[in-house]
Order: sequence, then structure tokens, then C-alpha cells
Amino acid sequence: MTVNMTTADNNSPCIYTFPTYKQQGLELAKALKLPCYDISVHYFPDKESRVTLPEEKPNHVILYLSLDYPNNKLIELLLTSKTLHQQGCQRITLVVPYLGYMRQDMSFHAGEVISQQIIGQWLSELVDDVITVDPHLHRIHSLDTVIPDTNNQTITACPNLGEFVKTLGKKVHLLGPDEESLQWVKRVAEISGVSYSVATKQRHSDTRVNIQLPENDYKNQHIILIDDVISSGHTLAQAAIQLYSVGAKQVDVLITHALFAKDAMDILLNARIKNIWSSDSISHKTNAISLTNLLAESIKKII
Repeated sequence: MTVNMTTADNNSPCIYTFPTYKQQGLELAKALKLPCYDISVHYFPDKESRVTLPEEKPNHVILYLSLDYPNNKLIELLLTSKTLHQQGCQRITLVVPYLGYMRQDMSFHAGEVISQQIIGQWLSELVDDVITVDPHLHRIHSLDTVIPDTNNQTITACPNLGEFVKTLGKKVHLLGPDEESLQWVKRVAEISGVSYSVATKQRHSDTRVNIQLPENDYKNQHIILIDDVISSGHTLAQAAIQLYSVGAKQVDVLITHALFAKDAMDILLNARIKNIWSSDSISHKTNAISLTNLLAESIKKII
């Protein structure tokens, strides 16, 4: 699919979309009134990728690609970026709403590879700009230390999440499932004008966590759990179980990144979570909040 939102020439930026993010890329192109073209990817039996780029050769290409399940996508990004440079492209902007490989920011055991630094350095060699949403940074406070010598823009989905809570038109209480979620739940609560609190979490493994709710009267309350990402689903499920045990009327979930590994949806539904809403940073059936306006504003600062 090739969509021309305006007349393209070599001096006009173009948006190139990868297969799993065609819809988001097209919406972004419409918002910016830029041409939008598809990158084609074919998988051989051993999952090796064959990448075919559009015939257009603009000077500035905006790539739209979230890095959930990132391994194949990183290879496809490498092939794309290297080929664009060979074709004479002068600037590559990577719009990567979900930025993978941010977890491992230090070596916890002897021999562990610090993948965040390696992938970050690699991205800086492939693209000129990186625009991402609520990256999962723990001990690192700036993306510039992860992706050096690149124009990095980090935006938050909180304004759109807050506006979404407003549209519900219900009296709700927002709860962050752990201390790390404070930055998001507080901002969403301020925007939506509702109350909030934050639980504490003790993690024993990827699937075993203990949640301690803050002191509050949860009886008959409608609670919305707020976090940046759902991965295994165990943290939010345990929070919901605790909330129902102290009398909560309804528990919903609102998150930025719908990663949803393995059986996460079943785990959440079994915990009696009623509604699960996510932004479209990762394509998923729970997508309810578009990030197009936030990404478009960020790109306008570049073009």
C-alpha cells in the first residue's frame, strides 16, 4: 500500500511503515500531511527477513516501528537504514513508540551482557533521531546516555491517558502497582482530576510478586490500575486480587505499552479485571488511545 498525502519530492520527508505498524504510520502521515509508503517484509522458512523498500528515494525518511518482540525487527531496521544511507538518504528519523532492550541496564550476575548500552549505541549508528514514548528506564534518567550522538525525544502518553480517564465520566481512584509507576499514575491523576495512590511490590521472579496496598478504604470503589507496560501480567493481576479482597467494586487497567507476553491476558481476566485499555504504541486488541497527536507534535520539531 502506498498512500500519498501530498506531492512527494526528494526534499519532502516521507513516512515509511513496517508491516505491523501500517495503521499507526498512516495516521501519523495524515496528521503531518506527509506521503506514506510501506516497507515489505517476507520471511523465509528459517525466519530470515527479506526487506523491500519503496522506490522513492527522499532525503529524509521517518521510519515508524515499535520494538516489541524486537529481534527480527532490529535486523529489518538494520537492513533498512543501511540501504537508505546507500541510496543517499541524508536523515533517518526513527519513531519507536515502544523501545525494546531497555531492561538490562546493568550486569546483575557475572557474565551478563548489558544489552541496553549495546542496542542503544547500535541505534545511534543507524538513525539520526529517535522519538519514543515512556521508555522503561530504571537507573538511567536520560535517553541520551543510552543512545549517544543522536537527537532523542522522549514523550509521555500521560496526557492522552488522562484525557481518556476523563471521558469515562465515572468516579474512579487510580492506583499504581509499584513505586516505579508513581511517575505515570500521578501525572494521569493530575490531568484527569481524580485521586491516586501507589502500592509497593516485592518481586521474587518474573512470575512471582507480592503486592502491598497502601492504607485506604477500597470498599465499593472503582479502581483503575495505571502502569507503563504489561508484560507477564502478574503484577497487575496480584494488585487486582488484593483490591477485590478488600472490597473493591471494579478493577480496570490502563497502560501505555501492551506487550502481553504469553498468557498475560488470561492471567488478568482470571484476576477479574474488567476492562483493559492501552495506547497504540504496540498493536494490540486492547488499543483504545491513539498517540498520533503526541508523535506528530514531536516530529514537527524536527521537520
